[in-house]
This record gives sequence, structure tokens and C-alpha cells, in this order.
Amino acid sequence: MTCPFQYQAYLNKQRSYRDLPLRYNETSTLFRNEASGEMHGLIRVRQFTISEGHLMCTPEQLEGEFKGCLELAIYMLKTLGLYEDVSYRFSQWDPDNREKYIGTDEQWDEAQGIMKRILDNLEIPYEIGIGEAAFYGPKLDIQIKNVHGKEDTLITIQIDQMLAEKFGMEYVASDGTKKNPYIIHRTSIGCYERTLALLIEKYAGAFPTWLAPVQVKILPIAEAHHEYAKNLEAELIKYGIRVETDLRNEKIGYKIREAQLDKAPYMLVIGDKEIEANGVAVRSRREGDLGTITVDEFIAKINKEIADKVR
Repeated sequence: MTCPFQYQAYLNKQRSYRDLPLRYNETSTLFRNEASGEMHGLIRVRQFTISEGHLMCTPEQLEGEFKGCLELAIYMLKTLGLYEDVSYRFSQWDPDNREKYIGTDEQWDEAQGIMKRILDNLEIPYEIGIGEAAFYGPKLDIQIKNVHGKEDTLITIQIDQMLAEKFGMEYVASDGTKKNPYIIHRTSIGCYERTLALLIEKYAGAFPTWLAPVQVKILPIAEAHHEYAKNLEAELIKYGIRVETDLRNEKIGYKIREAQLDKAPYMLVIGDKEIEANGVAVRSRREGDLGTITVDEFIAKINKEIADKVR
């Protein structure tokens, strides 16, 4: 966990209410031995990277800062094409299991009451998970099911009013008194490796065009077509398209099979006819042979597919 290190940044000088909110973030490598059965497949990793943030704020700022954290998480989920797959869990403490948590009943009632009001105001559809809270406070867990049907937590946003007191974190309020800030713990994309694993498993490696590491494979038939292929590659790169050119001295059938095994969304075959027509013979992983079209037509087609995030 990165919490103590970011708290030290807060503690390096006396803070005023005018300093708040303070927002810290870092990308860190962490290690964890997961209990048997907790994680499956590619999601089960011992070393992982996480982008974690801590926001220190006043009670009046809490709802606005929480909303900003949620908007960031939703933006990331939509960018990755995972938003439609997630659900929300309001993770609360279990008052019958007191040894698992710090703080008083009153503090937990206050923190959970604040979080409920925020979630209801934001109209977040959530389920309640009793006993799923962090030891220091309630949290919003953004849940997703993996290919095995098991539900895992992808992103968390947590409200914490207890660790600030434990670490001696204070600010001078407008009335001159010293108070403990609220802390929001949040991730924006969760664990990088697990998020990538979810995407790999979801698409079985056959990523949609917008997400594919290599979107286009250019396949010249013979060495005489290499110069045209290289110029085509440069033109596609100008438009931000991720492309590789296969210049190996192999038969075109072999190159096509290799590109299909690599799950490339598009293959552009280049021969004499394509060069004469200033075009490309397009093969789609999903639609098969699309025939010969001009380079400009292909660029327009793939750019629209990328922009629309076609699945």
C-alpha cells in the first residue's frame, strides 16, 4: 500500500484549510501473495502495478472530490471498453466483527451515512456488501466478472476519516481550530496487470481494432512491392494507426496465416494490381476479404472504426 508514503508528503509542513483539497498520486509496484481461490488465470499475479491516489479534504469538499474520483474511474472504464461490464458495491463494515476494524461505532455510522448520501445524490446503482469495507472506512467497489464468472474488484474509492487521526494529519480550520482531514483513497484503473488480463481474457486476444496493439499488417507479395509497402506504412502512421509491415521472403499465404494467428484486425495485401490502382487489397479478421480499395478509403474506414470503438 502507498498510503503512508503519501501521508508523509502531507505531514511535511503545517496545513491550512486553504491548502485543501490536496491530491496526491503515484504509480507503484506492489507485491501480494493471494490466498488460494482468490484469483484465477491471468489475473493471478504476485507483482502488480497500481496507480493510487489520496485526496485530503474538508468535510465540505468531500462530496465534490468523491464525484471527481468516480468521474475519473468511469472515464477510464469507458476508454478501455469495460464500462458496460461493471457493477457497483457499497462495501460496509460488519458491526458484529469489531476486531476487523478500527474506529468507533459513531465514526462508522457517520462515514457510511456520508457515503450513502453521496452515492444516492450521484444516482449510483449499488448493492450493499456487509463486511467488505476496508479496516479504516467504507468504500465504493467497482466490480467486474472474469471469464470464470467470478466477481472481482477492479477499482475502489474509499472514504476514510480515521487514518488521518492515527497519523497525526491535521489542518487549521477557518475558526483557528485544528481538525483532521477526510481522506479519499482511490484508484483510477485498478491494477494495470489485472486490467490487461481482464481485457485479454474478455476478447481471447482478438482485440477490437481500437484496442489492438497492431491494428494493421501490411503484406507485400514480393520484394518489388516493398517500397510501396514502406510508403504505405509511413502514411498510416501519420494518421496514428498502429501498423507492422512483413518484409520477410515468405509466400503470401504464409504471411496471411501468420497475421491471422496474431489476430491482426486488418491485413493489407500489396501486389502489382494494388500498386497500379494506388490501393490495397483488404482482408478483415471479422469480415474476410473486402476486395481492393484506395488507401484514402481504407484510412477513412479504419479511423471511423477506431473512433466509434466498434467491437
